[in-house]
Amino acid sequence: MKFPSSVIVSSLLVGSTLAHPVGLGKRQESENIDGTVLQFALFLEHLENVFYKQALSSLSEQQFIDAGYDAKYYSDIKYIAFDEEQHVKLLTSALTEAGVTPVEACEYNFPFTDVESFISLSTVLEGVGSSAYTGAAGLITSKEYLTVAASILAVEALHTSLQRSAQGLVPAANPYMTPLSPNPVFTLAASFVVSCPETNAPLPFAAFPALSSDSGSPLAMGMPAHFSFDGDAAGKYATFVSGLTVASVMMEGSGDSFEVVIPEGISGQSYAFVTNADVTGGPGSLTDAAIVAGPAVIEVTPDAPDYDPSYE
Repeated sequence: MKFPSSVIVSSLLVGSTLAHPVGLGKRQESENIDGTVLQFALFLEHLENVFYKQALSSLSEQQFIDAGYDAKYYSDIKYIAFDEEQHVKLLTSALTEAGVTPVEACEYNFPFTDVESFISLSTVLEGVGSSAYTGAAGLITSKEYLTVAASILAVEALHTSLQRSAQGLVPAANPYMTPLSPNPVFTLAASFVVSCPETNAPLPFAAFPALSSDSGSPLAMGMPAHFSFDGDAAGKYATFVSGLTVASVMMEGSGDSFEVVIPEGISGQSYAFVTNADVTGGPGSLTDAAIVAGPAVIEVTPDAPDYDPSYE
């Protein structure tokens, strides 16, 4: 079986910029945070739903087999597509019952051309979706909605592990899911949006300037990583978010490209930012006010597991 490089998707995902996506609106205050979170979740689920429908309509089972995958894996992809459709239906129903007009699907541009690039992109999208639900959990005030979100999150994480395994990556490369707040998630998702229906209510989120990962292969802790952005690295920090770890590294030099060493504690699908301060800490230590550019999606191979057999 051929395993595509996850870095293909990293460059695709962060290489395009949609700073002002059509029909999505600008940042605004919301009186109903639960409704806003559900609308954002529906926005993301629409994206995934259309992504899988496009893939299954353009890639045949035989193409998967020719690429080295079996019929069962192709069937698993159809189960994922079914799941995403159910998520759209559930969130649409919940918003309608709450008296909120649900957002509709947008027009998207998904840069996959074959089975391998589809799987690479799917892996990243599922990882971002899982991070989005994890990061939004603290915003939800309704216990009922929180339970629904947790239920969807668990399934998105299953999708992520399946696709990571298909790529030959460690299925669970971090003991913890990485939480991302709405604006970084919106930044990544907006890069696929061409336009949205004018009837869609504007979402109160904004995209940050793009940060590109220029490294050509999966990374590892202690390895140098190369990035570029439209700005000056002087006095800035490269901040990595992975699991419950937030680690900032001072950038060396100046200009729009820079190299930093991947710090300890970063593993699996992780996210890199340019920040204006050292925000090293745990969940919540990275705020929107500190972000200059990003995120860029990176894949960091974890060290071999070093567990204690005697610990009970």
